[in-house]
Parts: sequence; structure tokens; C-alpha cells
Amino acid sequence: MSIIVTPETKVLVQGITGEFGARHTRLSLDYGSQIVAGVTPGKGGQFFEHGALRVPIFNTVTAAVAATGASAAAVFVPPPFAADAILEGVDAGLDLVVAITEGIPVRDMIAAKRAMQGRKTRLIGPNCPGIVTPGPGKDSTGGCRIGIAPGYIHKQGHVGVVSRSGTLTYEAVWQLTVKGIGQTTCVGIGGDPVNGTSHLDVIRMFNDDPETWGIIMIGEIGGNAEVEAARWIKANCRKPVAGFIAGATAPAGRRMGHAGAVVGGTEDTAAAKIAVFKECGVEVAVTPSDMADALVRAAQRTGAKLA
Repeated sequence: MSIIVTPETKVLVQGITGEFGARHTRLSLDYGSQIVAGVTPGKGGQFFEHGALRVPIFNTVTAAVAATGASAAAVFVPPPFAADAILEGVDAGLDLVVAITEGIPVRDMIAAKRAMQGRKTRLIGPNCPGIVTPGPGKDSTGGCRIGIAPGYIHKQGHVGVVSRSGTLTYEAVWQLTVKGIGQTTCVGIGGDPVNGTSHLDVIRMFNDDPETWGIIMIGEIGGNAEVEAARWIKANCRKPVAGFIAGATAPAGRRMGHAGAVVGGTEDTAAAKIAVFKECGVEVAVTPSDMADALVRAAQRTGAKLA
């Protein structure tokens, strides 16, 4: 099984005619994702062509959903307009919006999250690599790829991955794959201070999924999301969990890469989060190269299987 998306999920791409959106639409189509529509205002009636495939383009998300039955969107829209693009998907009744855009103003995201309260749409991101449910084909093709993650590094299997960092998501996935350990779904939740889906949201879904047998959780300095998830894991999760926290050498008060990666006090440092991981039974990866091995250690300790 998988969480959030399946190979049957119908996806539309907002910003499909931009260079970045077009490039990753082609990669998703090659992966086998069901990209059924594009949305670019003013270009409705045109088609996005990739080989023999022709994806219709619409002026609005509402029109694209009505014509194609799309239930998820990828947002490749410039930062000044991205929050409105997210809300357009919400207003169209989408189940999922994956916002890849980096640099959306925090004020815009605060307003967007407030407007989303009580609505059914799940937001992943912004400033995230997206989500991949690997398929059964060569290089895991035949799955669902929404975003920018390299599809070929994945392998269909039984480990869930959730991360604030895109590159560390890819590193964990590749480490698992070369060990012959596949993944159910890999979720990059993004590194902005105001995002839609948290570590805990994803951990809960992995815990409820009978086909997810182990979990890798990747966090970083700033905020308390990893601590919240670890304490929930201690109380509720009986699956092996490995964790890594990036930013151990970051000086306090200085943002490191992600907008949300800034130490503001004693509890959001890497050391504090690692201490909570250990307290809660999460196997700690000492370095990024240790993430898959840490999960193997956690599985051996609990007697669980991963493949």
C-alpha cells in the first residue's frame, strides 16, 4: 500500500508551461504518473506535448478538475503568486496540493493556512521536493511522482520516509534502495516555517498503513515538529523508526538553508532533538550516510522485517 497518493492518482500541474514546471512534468510522465492536465492562465485550449502524450491546458484549476477528474496538483508557480495558486486548488476541491515553490512570503502562507482551515485539501510544502509512491516497473516506474524527486532512485517496498530536506530524502531513499529495501511512500514536507503537513501527520499515516513496516524521519534545527513526532512515536508507534537531525554545527540565531532552520532557543537545537529521539526509542543516525543502517539497527532491535 501507500499513503496520500497511488499510481492511479490524477494530477494537474499549475505552471506547466514554465521551464521548471515543464521539465518536471516530462519526468513525471516518463515515470508513469497520471498527469491529466496543466493550468496556465491565458493558455487554455493549448496542449503540453511530450512524445506521443498530449496534456490539455486549462485557464483555471476548477476547469481542469471538471474536465479531467484530477484530485491532486503540483504547484510550480513563482513565489508572488504561489499562495493564490494553492488556494485555487483548495477552492476547486482538490484532495492534495503539493507546493514546490521556494520563497513564498511567510505572510502569504499564514493567510493561506488560515483560509484552508476546515477545508478537505491537504497541503504538502511549500519549498519541498514533493511525494513519490514507487511503482513496480524498472527504476520504480509505474508509480506516482509529484514534484522534483528523482524517480529512478526509488524501489517499491515497505519503508516510509518523511523529511524536511529534499537532498536528505534522496540520500535516505538511495541508501535503502541499494540495500534492497523498498519504500511505500516518500514525503518531503519542506523546510519553510509555515507548511501544510508535519512530520507527525505523516508518521501517523505510516503507522496506520499495514504495508509500511519501518520509518525514516529526517529533521533539522528549528521548531519542535520532530520532538512532537518523537513523543507520539514513543506513546503510539510499534514500528521501527530511525531519525536524523541536520544542523548540529549551526550557530544559534542564524538561518541555515531553509527558512525554518534557525535555532531560537535551547529546545530546537540538534542536540536537544537527538536527545529526545533517544529518549523516545528512535534509532539515531549519527551522520547522513548512516540513515538506512540506523533503520536496520532499529528493525533488528525490535525483531521487525523491512523487506
